Amino acid sequence: MHLLQDELQAGQRAVADLNTEDAWSAFLRFGRARFDTPDTPDADGLLFQYGTYSFDGPPTFSLDLTRQFEINDSSGDHHHYLQVHCELRYDSAAPLSALGSFESWFFHDTEDDLDQWAEGLTGRGAWAVVREHRPVEIRVYREQV
Repeated sequence: MHLLQDELQAGQRAVADLNTEDAWSAFLRFGRARFDTPDTPDADGLLFQYGTYSFDGPPTFSLDLTRQFEINDSSGDHHHYLQVHCELRYDSAAPLSALGSFESWFFHDTEDDLDQWAEGLTGRGAWAVVREHRPVEIRVYREQV
């Protein structure tokens, strides 16, 4: 989690002052760093997802950039996943709500290319809509799933 926070603050700005592009760039830098993970196809993944949700209040559009690591027990069997989130929340706006919901995964150690995955996401029409809005909150947190 601290590595992601460091990337978000790399420009010497407070996290609250970042825009969508800043957070996405920081997330990709964090996503390129490699870690010692189990030798399984889904041990180290990146998730890009958005939608309008009301988890803890009124419906809010959220862009959630997540890095997921598989954690194994001492015998090498899957125990849980650790997810590090960079969640961007936006004021309610009709163009954002109209996007619906979407998710896309990238996994290291597969034949997929991180740069192609990222370009595919920013090439979507939805990206043009999201990046025009400034997040009102950026939360960085981790959770065990």
